[in-house]
Parts: sequence; C-alpha cells; structure tokens
Amino acid sequence: MTKDTIYLGTNEAARVLGLSGKTLSRYRVSGEGPVFHRFGTRIRYRREDLEAWAATRRRASTSDDGTALSGAGR
Repeated sequence: MTKDTIYLGTNEAARVLGLSGKTLSRYRVSGEGPVFHRFGTRIRYRREDLEAWAATRRRASTSDDGTALSGAGR
C-alpha cells in the first residue's frame, strides 16, 4: 500500500468492472469476487485488486475454461 492508494466503495468498484453494485455484493458473499478490505462496516476495493480479478476472467471464447490464453492444454 502506498500513500496514493485509493479505496473504492462497492458501487464505484462495480462501475469500474462494468457490473452492478448488487452483482459485486453477491460475488463478495459467494467468494467469487475480487478481494476487498473491510473497515468497520465499510467495504472497500483497491483498483489494482479489481484489475487483477478481471484479468483472471479473461477468456478467448465462450467455451474457454480459462486455460486457452494461458497455453495450458496445448
């Protein structure tokens, strides 16, 4: 963490990802979403964590299980 770290709320983070705040909240509860910080009752996300999570969702096609771009299975 640097002094320039900016924490985003759920709705701000959802906008960055192109999701609704409700979807991001559901992902958080299920453990499917990006890592987050809890400050008391507040949930906050770092932009770099959102980008890292989004990168793990990158696919080459709708049938790609996540291995096509990594070169696995070739």
